[in-house]
Amino acid sequence: MKTLFILNDAPYGSERTYNGLRLAGAIAKQEGNEVHIFLIGDASSAAHRNQKVPQGFYNVEVMIGNVIRHGGKVGVCGTCMDARGLADSDLTEGTHRSTLAELAQWTAWSDKALVF
Repeated sequence: MKTLFILNDAPYGSERTYNGLRLAGAIAKQEGNEVHIFLIGDASSAAHRNQKVPQGFYNVEVMIGNVIRHGGKVGVCGTCMDARGLADSDLTEGTHRSTLAELAQWTAWSDKALVF
């Protein structure tokens, strides 16, 4: 199954991005599944490298890395990055600056699209 996750919310303060990444990680681990994640709006900051969170608190950068290690792809809206002052060099390893055109391609590619 090919699943696209579109995440909209900031990485911290709301649990939507956290829960989307939890589900994406669980699906990516299952045999035969492919996962793509598109970070748009405030979720674009979830791909910021070198996040430091309080001990015992979840880290979305680590969660994104888990999906990537299981073959997932993670695109970050370039327009959203620019609006938030994020440079390509700010992105965590394995993620990439993306476009709405790529989101459209991924949507057509997917069997299921889940929006958080």
